[in-house]
Amino acid sequence: MSAGTSTCLILCHTRELAYQICHEFDRFKKYLPAIKTGVFYGGMPVQAHRDNLKNDPPHIIIGTPGRILQLAEEKEKTLNLKNIKYFILDECDKMLESLDMRRDVQKIFRMTPHDKQVMMFSATLSETIRPVCKKFMHDPLEIYINDGAKLTLHGLKQYYVELQENEKNRKLVDLLDALEFNQVVIFVRSVNRSSELNKLLQDCNFPSIAIHGGMKQEERIEKYRKFKEYNSRIMVATNIFGRGIDIERVNVVINYDMPENSDTYLHRVGRAGRFGTKGLAISFVSSKEDGEVLNNVQERFVVSIPELPDEIDASTYMS
Repeated sequence: MSAGTSTCLILCHTRELAYQICHEFDRFKKYLPAIKTGVFYGGMPVQAHRDNLKNDPPHIIIGTPGRILQLAEEKEKTLNLKNIKYFILDECDKMLESLDMRRDVQKIFRMTPHDKQVMMFSATLSETIRPVCKKFMHDPLEIYINDGAKLTLHGLKQYYVELQENEKNRKLVDLLDALEFNQVVIFVRSVNRSSELNKLLQDCNFPSIAIHGGMKQEERIEKYRKFKEYNSRIMVATNIFGRGIDIERVNVVINYDMPENSDTYLHRVGRAGRFGTKGLAISFVSSKEDGEVLNNVQERFVVSIPELPDEIDASTYMS
């Protein structure tokens, strides 16, 4: 790679994922000291990003579409995409199913050379999004799992608990008292529930932290880093933490609120039992809609999710 030439662009849908990808590239470049990486996302001072691109342009650019487009569209052409050879979308289905984000991705795509390699990654790719992906590619090679049953996560024990909405807090506290875990992620459906549940857990003397889209960006990244570095063992999160985030020590996921569909379920519970380790996923079912999502998960992935027993052998989910 030539000095000062950006040749690889990686786009992802959340700032935490962009931060994580950049961190992983930084680990690799330990053996390639001449390679420079840069991460660019909203919520951070845009002038700092301009200075970085002007004074020390990275070879590998990682970012979210909004900030990347902002930098590329500026009159000064702060971000030059004319030499991009590799165009990559991580969690591509999530990026392209949102029309606003898809529009930004398309604009960025048109700013890059016609002759480039395009790569897209996701654990779930619906029949409606697959043709959209192909529009970005010429004669693409598809590598995917054809049988949905194969998406079932090996080493992950999955259970459900049927209960009323007003019983969730007590059940959650009982589980956190009873389970052995390295780290646990508790998923909720909204920013407000994330903050309220986190406060409740702290009031019960659980050292939990929360992450959601309502936080300032510096705080979000700080919470992510704290959890990643094992300085906190309990994370209450919205779906922004449900895709692509790799935390090696997470072995328990609790769906305090059931996800909206089977794809989101798969991504959420996939935070546990990664890197070939064991894991445990427990889902709270408190409505007819929750039950329908659970049934859809079982049918689609050909998996039987039993009711949570009174006792669970810790050896089945602790590596």
